Amino acid sequence: MKNIIKLVVLVLLFTACDDLFEPALENNRGLEAMYNEPTYAQGILANAYILLPYSSTPNSDVATDDAVTNDNGNNYLAMATGSWTANNNPLSQWQSRRNAIQYLNLFLANTDEVVWSKDEVINTMYNDRLKGEAYALRAVQMYSLLLAHGGWSESGQLLGFPIVTEPETASSDFNLPRNTFQECVDQIISDANQAIGLLPLDFGDISDADIPAKYQSMGVTNAGDYNRVNGNHMRGRITGRIVEAVRAQVALLAASPAYNAGTDVTWEEAANFAASVIDRVGGPSGLASNGITWYANISEIEGLASGVAPAEIIWRGDVGQSNDLETDNFPPSLYGNGRVNPTQNLVNAFPALNGYPISNPAANYDPANPYQNRDPRLNHYVVVNESTQGPNSDVIITGTYGDNNDGLNKENGLSTRTGYYMRKLLRYDCNPNPQYDTEQKHYAARIRYTELFLAYAEAANEAWGPTGSGSHSYSAYDVIKAIRERAGIGLDNGDAYLESVKGDKDKMRELIRNERRLELCFENHRFWDLRRWNVANLNETARGMQIDDPNGTYTYTPIDVENRDYKDYMYHGPIPYGEIQKWSNLEQNAGW
Repeated sequence: MKNIIKLVVLVLLFTACDDLFEPALENNRGLEAMYNEPTYAQGILANAYILLPYSSTPNSDVATDDAVTNDNGNNYLAMATGSWTANNNPLSQWQSRRNAIQYLNLFLANTDEVVWSKDEVINTMYNDRLKGEAYALRAVQMYSLLLAHGGWSESGQLLGFPIVTEPETASSDFNLPRNTFQECVDQIISDANQAIGLLPLDFGDISDADIPAKYQSMGVTNAGDYNRVNGNHMRGRITGRIVEAVRAQVALLAASPAYNAGTDVTWEEAANFAASVIDRVGGPSGLASNGITWYANISEIEGLASGVAPAEIIWRGDVGQSNDLETDNFPPSLYGNGRVNPTQNLVNAFPALNGYPISNPAANYDPANPYQNRDPRLNHYVVVNESTQGPNSDVIITGTYGDNNDGLNKENGLSTRTGYYMRKLLRYDCNPNPQYDTEQKHYAARIRYTELFLAYAEAANEAWGPTGSGSHSYSAYDVIKAIRERAGIGLDNGDAYLESVKGDKDKMRELIRNERRLELCFENHRFWDLRRWNVANLNETARGMQIDDPNGTYTYTPIDVENRDYKDYMYHGPIPYGEIQKWSNLEQNAGW
C-alpha cells in the first residue's frame, strides 16, 4: 500500500509540473489503461485509503464539554463559541468523502476487467479481495458523510446525502437531491455486507487445510496461492472484521434518539451488530486487559509487526515515529504548547475509587483533596495539579502559585486554561526539548474493541434492559461490569454503585454514557455522541479549577472557562453553503 501511495504521489507531481514543459506533456491516461496494469488500478483504490476520515489528534473534543484549547485561532474553538456556519464548518466531510467515493465507484466499475493475474483462479481471488476493500471503504466514507451531514430538513424529512454508486463524468447530472437517512443507512449496510462476503475476516498466512471452501471448490489446494493474495503482507488494509465494526457503528447512529424517528433501525439490531464483533473475542471476558492505556503500552507498540493490531484495537493507522502530539500537548515546562486542556466537567465525570459518582455521598469525595481515591483512569488520561507527565519528569504545578508557565493562564496561548493538561494519547518518553528532540512510535486507533463493547451495552440496555441479553450470553450490565473492573474501580465493594442501578434502565443509560465518555475521551467521539443522544450537554459551559495557596493551604475554586454557543438546530450539521447555492435540488438541514 505504501508503494502504491508513493506511485500516486509521483503521478500527481508529474501532472502538477505539466505547465513547465513546452510542448505540454500528455499525462492523462484513459481508464482502460488499468485493465492490464494492476498497479495503476490499485492506485485508484489507494486514493480512498489516503482519504480515510480518521484523525490521530483530538480535534472535535475541544468543541465539547470535555476540553478547550489554548490556541485562539483554533477553528473548533470558533465553532463552539458562535462562529459555526454552513460556509465555515471545520467538521465538513462533504468534499473529501465524495471525492473518495468517486474513486471507489471508478474502481468498482472497472475491476472486473483488470487482469490481476494470468491464473484465472488467482485472478478471481485478487478481484474478490480488492472489490471487497472497495465496498468496505465506500461504507466507511459514506458513514462519515452521514455522521457529519445527515439531519432533519425544513420539510420535516430526515435526510442523508445523494447516493452515488456509479462513476460521475462530465455529462453526469450533479443536481441530485439528498436521499433519505434510511436509504443512506441501507446503502452503507448493503456495502458492508457485500464486503463481508468478499473479504477475509483478517489478513494472514494460512495452511492448506484452512483455504476457504469457496476457493477450494475452484481448485485452490496450495495455501501459498491464497497467501499471495490475502497473506500477512496485506495486514493493515480493511478486513471483514473491520467492516463488521463499521456496520455496528452505523446501526448505533441510526437507532439513537436524534435519528430514530426517521429510521426503522431498532436498538435490538444495533445490539446484534455490535455483538457480532465482540463475540469474536469471547464477549466481556475478551476485553483487553491493557486496553485503557493502548496509546502508551510501550513494549507492545515497539513490538508491533507490520499491520498487526494489539488486542484492544480492531483497526489502527500506520505506526509513525514523531513527538508531534507531545509538542502540542505537553505542559510548557516540558517544551510543549499545552494545546488540549481537559475540563473540570470531564474530571468530575470520573467516579470515586469505590465506583460511586463524586456527587453521591457514598463516594466520600473531599473537595479539599479532589484527586485522591479517584478512578485510576483520571490519572491515565489527565495531568492534574502536582502530578507528573511521566515517571521521570518534574512535578507539574497548574495552580496559580507555580513559578513557571504551567500554571493556570500564566501565558496566553501556552498555559492551561482549565488547570489541567492532557495525558492520554501521549508518550512520556518523548522529549520535545530542541536539545534532544526525542521521538517515539505512535499510531491512531481508528476503531477500538472498547467502543464496540460500549455500543453493545448502550443498545442492549435500550432493547432488553440492563440485565437482558436477547439471543446473547451477556447483558449491558455484564459489559459495564467488565469495563469498570478493568479500570480498577469498585473492586473493594463489589461495585456497589453498579449493583444499585442494574435494575433501572434510565440510571444504567446514564452510567453507560458516562463510561463511554471516560473510555473514549480525546478520541473524537464526544461531539458526535452528544449530538446523537440529543442532550443538553452540547451547550454546557466548559469549566476549570483554580488552585491557590494563600496560607500554605490549598483552595480549590471552580471557574467558568468558555461559554458554548450552539443553537438547537446544530444537533445536525449543515450541507456546505456553496453546494446549496450550486444545486437547486439539494435541501439544507433545518436552521442553516
